[in-house]
Amino acid sequence: MNIEKVFADFPLLSSENIVLKKIEGAHLPEVFAIYDNEKVFEYCGIIPKHNIQTVGKMIGHFDRDFQKKNRVKWGIFQKSHSDKLVGIIEAMDFNQKVNMVTIGYFFAEDYWGNGLATDAVNILVKFLIEEVNINRIQAEVMPLNEASKKVLLKNGFFKEGLLRQATLWSGKGVVDLEIYGLLKEEYKGN
Repeated sequence: MNIEKVFADFPLLSSENIVLKKIEGAHLPEVFAIYDNEKVFEYCGIIPKHNIQTVGKMIGHFDRDFQKKNRVKWGIFQKSHSDKLVGIIEAMDFNQKVNMVTIGYFFAEDYWGNGLATDAVNILVKFLIEEVNINRIQAEVMPLNEASKKVLLKNGFFKEGLLRQATLWSGKGVVDLEIYGLLKEEYKGN
């Protein structure tokens, strides 16, 4: 794992349709719109935030986590909507001994179902495997989150199993999680 590829300078990633880049204070209205929506976190271990000042502080925490080399949260920006943040994707729990990382993502409700999540995961997987040299990427998904499972399967992930009552997710209590994984040897690239 070439961890410096992730944390030396904030990675700017893109495809034909979207850009993954650092979330700045100027993006507060879009970030707040995402965190303020209960539906966005229905299948997620994140409690919605209904105070814009709290969300403003969170943007600072995103940078702090990056500086500590704990996690990276990219804003997902649609190129056709110049600099409009439509979602967030992250890489976290970098395990250098096992050479693996966990990813997660969520979108503003207005941008669900149009392929942006599939594109964002594809860009992140390509970066993590081809440039950072990660061997294993995994994602934890609540069993009822069919949309997220489809995104992972389209990107070559395999459902590896169900962890029953395995984790405490904020606002959800103890939940079951499905684990999806992709190994470098399974990665097809594009």
